[in-house]
Amino acid sequence: MTIELTILLSIVSVSAAVYFGLSGVRRDQKNDDMQEAAQLTTVLVKLENINNGINKIESKMDRVESETRANSEKLIKVEESTKQAHKRIDEIVQKGVIDSEN
Repeated sequence: MTIELTILLSIVSVSAAVYFGLSGVRRDQKNDDMQEAAQLTTVLVKLENINNGINKIESKMDRVESETRANSEKLIKVEESTKQAHKRIDEIVQKGVIDSEN
């Protein structure tokens, strides 16, 4: 009966060792999965922040382009007006109304 008891104790011990070993592996795997999920979440949040920054920059670039276009149009009008003013001044000088040396 002592042999049977030792065999029974050995079987129970091996079974307990296998059970606790497998549960430890599962627990470690679960912890690893949670850490990986946390890291992926962090990466996704950072990528989203980068995307928001890029969208803001694109918005500002669009505004700068429209302001530049408007300023260019204003400059063209000012140049045309200046050209017309020079023509009128030249006509007045040719008529002798204004002394050209002043």
